[in-house]
Amino acid sequence: MEEKLFPAWSWSVERCLKEYNVKLSKGLSSFEAETRRERYGWNELKKEKGKPLWFLILEQFDDVLVKILLIAAFISFTLAYLEGNESGHTGLEVYVEPVVILLILMLNAIVGVWQETSAGKALEALKNMQCEYAKVRRDGRCVPDLPARELVPGDIVELRVGDKVPSDMRIATLTMSTLRVEQSSLTGESMPVLKGTSPGFVDDCELQAKDCMLFAGTTIVNGSCICIVTSIGMDTEIGKIQTQISEASQEEQDTPLTEKLNEFGERLTTAIGTVCLIVWVINYQNFITWDNSNTSVWNFHFSFEKCTYHFKIAVALAVAAIPEGLPAVITTCLALGTRKMAQKHAIVRKLPSVETLGCTTVICSDKTGTLTTNQMSVNEFLTLGKKLYTTRVFRVDGTTYNPKDGGIIGWSKCNMDDSLQTLAEICAVCNDAGLYREGYLFRAIGLPTEAALKVLVEKMGLPDAKARSRIHDAEFASDFSINHTTVKLGCCEWWIKRSKRIAALEFDRVRKSMSVIVRESTGSNRLLVKGAFESVLERSSHVQLPDGSFALLDEACKQLIMSNVHEMSSKGLRCLGFAFKDDLGEFSDYNSETHPAHKWLLDPVNYSEIESNLIFVGVVGLRDPPRDEVHKAIEDCNCAGIKVMVITGDNKSTAEAVCQEIGLFLDKTSLKGKSFTGKEFTALPVSKQIEILSKPGGIVFSRAEPRHKQDIVRLLKDMGEIVAMTGDGVNDAPALKLADIGISMGITGTEVAKQAADMVLADDNFSTIVSAVAEGRAIYNNMKSFIRYMISSNVGEVISIFLTAALGIPECLIPVQLLWVNLVTDGPPATALGFNPADVDIMQKPPRKSNDALINSWVLFRYMVIGSYVGLATVGVFVMWYTQPSFMGIDLASDGHTIISLAELRSWGQCSSWTDFLPNPFLAGDREISLADPCDYFTVGKVKAMTLSLSVLVAIEMFNSLNALSEDNSLIQMPPWRNPWLLLAMLVSFGLHFVILYVPFLASIFGIVPLSLNEWLLVILVSAPVVLIDEVLKFISRKQCWIDDHKQKMA
Repeated sequence: MEEKLFPAWSWSVERCLKEYNVKLSKGLSSFEAETRRERYGWNELKKEKGKPLWFLILEQFDDVLVKILLIAAFISFTLAYLEGNESGHTGLEVYVEPVVILLILMLNAIVGVWQETSAGKALEALKNMQCEYAKVRRDGRCVPDLPARELVPGDIVELRVGDKVPSDMRIATLTMSTLRVEQSSLTGESMPVLKGTSPGFVDDCELQAKDCMLFAGTTIVNGSCICIVTSIGMDTEIGKIQTQISEASQEEQDTPLTEKLNEFGERLTTAIGTVCLIVWVINYQNFITWDNSNTSVWNFHFSFEKCTYHFKIAVALAVAAIPEGLPAVITTCLALGTRKMAQKHAIVRKLPSVETLGCTTVICSDKTGTLTTNQMSVNEFLTLGKKLYTTRVFRVDGTTYNPKDGGIIGWSKCNMDDSLQTLAEICAVCNDAGLYREGYLFRAIGLPTEAALKVLVEKMGLPDAKARSRIHDAEFASDFSINHTTVKLGCCEWWIKRSKRIAALEFDRVRKSMSVIVRESTGSNRLLVKGAFESVLERSSHVQLPDGSFALLDEACKQLIMSNVHEMSSKGLRCLGFAFKDDLGEFSDYNSETHPAHKWLLDPVNYSEIESNLIFVGVVGLRDPPRDEVHKAIEDCNCAGIKVMVITGDNKSTAEAVCQEIGLFLDKTSLKGKSFTGKEFTALPVSKQIEILSKPGGIVFSRAEPRHKQDIVRLLKDMGEIVAMTGDGVNDAPALKLADIGISMGITGTEVAKQAADMVLADDNFSTIVSAVAEGRAIYNNMKSFIRYMISSNVGEVISIFLTAALGIPECLIPVQLLWVNLVTDGPPATALGFNPADVDIMQKPPRKSNDALINSWVLFRYMVIGSYVGLATVGVFVMWYTQPSFMGIDLASDGHTIISLAELRSWGQCSSWTDFLPNPFLAGDREISLADPCDYFTVGKVKAMTLSLSVLVAIEMFNSLNALSEDNSLIQMPPWRNPWLLLAMLVSFGLHFVILYVPFLASIFGIVPLSLNEWLLVILVSAPVVLIDEVLKFISRKQCWIDDHKQKMA
């Protein structure tokens, strides 16, 4: 039974307790807890039932091209078996063809299953975020380590610093004055959130506005509290995210490349079936005969043997038409693409995503941790100038927690005046944060703002020259220490030792500040205060000047400081005020909890009075800064026709300031129609939403919840956009799964986000996405190159078999030879074409449309022209060997074979009725071909002619691979040495061909013989013109493009 949900965030604590029939002091009884468990279930995320292994394996064969290959393998196996029985050859060599095809299919299935099984890991990673134990009140006593899965709605739970929240809860009471929670992975907020017990006033509000609620999977970073469990398991916010991930998985669609290949496979199936049928029907007279013309139509003779023979020719045609090596070459090309991207810090988890990047039209980016560093840093700070009504503003470089990252512009550590020393002291001592290292990454311990202030102190240095030198030596030594996890903050430690902390006044929501009482080196006590600028300035009566003197903080001075702070805030900076107080009254000699004045520290109500009449020191402006390289990356996206949208959980003003700084908006004067909260956008009519998303330029969505991100991604996909979604938090996971390509951050990203993504950025750098898009476009172009190469070659093979059948001559190529060419000989050049260098202007072109044809009418025409020449050359050299004694001065009859006429070659089936036909024995390499039966001249005796045909096919396809270097550019503009891998691949392919020619065992399997030098000259002479033919076609293509461009310019 599902839990009855109610808006606990808008109800008072008393009303919530009454709803759950529980008391804070006692908690639930064991009996009541058990009863509720039966009703609500366990506090755990549901385990999704995965697909069984057998089903995953079967799914891999649900592909058009794979089905064609399966049918071809089955028919090939059957014919090989029948042929083996007839001839008495039952060795493995007769099954080479079907076995090789099946091996390819098995390899593809293994890769596919591996990808499928890794896809569900995002849900498992969510489970790891759940807390294991909780401190709960049951039966009026405290249970310190109750398994978190046993929690039920109404349970009373105690939480303190460092605890992971085990379920969604309503805060009942704070046991310390302040409670801060790190929930950025769930909501996208860049800072830990201040929580309280006061209810909200809106039933339907975003997660970020639920200040009295704690959510499962988040962490307490400051304070402690007692809470009421309101939702468990799948009803929690993290449970809803799991549901959304599951739903997004169901909506996953084929990538543009997969769709194109499926479409290509369907067309190929139709073409192959049609041509095979035509070839078989053309030869019907060879296996169906009538005695005379007057005989009944039904009175015919059927030859099963000849029918089977011509069916084998049709199967050979199918083998020739199917690019068996295409799946393997595509996989290899994508794998090479992933390797290149990994070198650029983009780790691709799913191979098709490499190509999907190339047609990305919209990038939806998270802000925190993606466009920004997710590390708070001080950007500016100010103090009063030497004259009362002047200020000094210092700008700070560096965007990380690394103290050596940047510095203070124009800073001299030797000249720290009194007000700057006081500011450094407050930043260092009134601070509970620390730093540690993970490899080269510096991380914060405690609040990010406080960690940033400590980094500022290190950049400011010390006024004491000896201490400065000593700390420098210590830092130098620590760089070479074994322990690289600790970060030495020498300047902060110097201030902390100098000003011993003896009491702390914790932050609260009313006064918006915190302070510490310290014992100075002089022996006197001092109060150091930091907090919200307005609050600190309001409680200050004087200001400190650089020479250490104090001046009255009058209205003019206040307005001066406030105008400076307003300017800082307009840049998206979070401004903190700093002050101190020396006249502490009864706290002047405070030293421990036994002091009479300690009673005033027990009640936070007294803190505002203690922090009154302060001496104002200065203001520090902090922010989560944009990454340095993001601005250039946004410009590159605009040039490439890619729209960038920012979807963040952070507040509106911060998001707008960051987006303006990185140049997201084309029109920087007005943000009307370019900035929305998640609620504002989803409240609009769908037609208005589409209109907004269709406008050029960037858009920012703030205060966005996971469902808002999904709605935006879904709407963009419905509009026909190819969407890349970036993110690092748990809240990003459903949208990452739903997008065409999900991109997670590798360093700051949660495990949930990484597992849901298709690609992980190892350096968390937005500009890496732009590099990956460029690589994706290059890979698609290269893929088109090798598909163009392989298909044009296959068209040539089809035409050669079609011509053989149409002319009625003996088959010049057998299936095993065609399979060898398609898989082995074509494979290296096709793979090498994946290394083609990218076009220089690849990121100045708009993204291709997802519905753009892989093979358009002009490309198809070129396939047919090149293929026709391949077919004519392959069949032509076969006919030439039988019918011509010489060709262009090359002696073809030197081996001693018998020359016949074309008419005799075409009627070779009737050779048994010929008189005086006695072909001569001839040489093939170092052996003599002798014929027991004259008709064997067209079967056994065709071995030399068949070898010439196969060699011409191999050579012509090697020359054709040079044509595929560029779709339109001439070999003069794109010379072969631009891709040395292709030249190497051509040598490998020729080498493999020589192996099967000149190794007797292999030559017998493939039915070929060695060739002489003269015969090789003939092969090259017949093959080379394919380059000239394609050069003419490329010239026509370039001319047409120039005419089209000229017409557009004139228009």
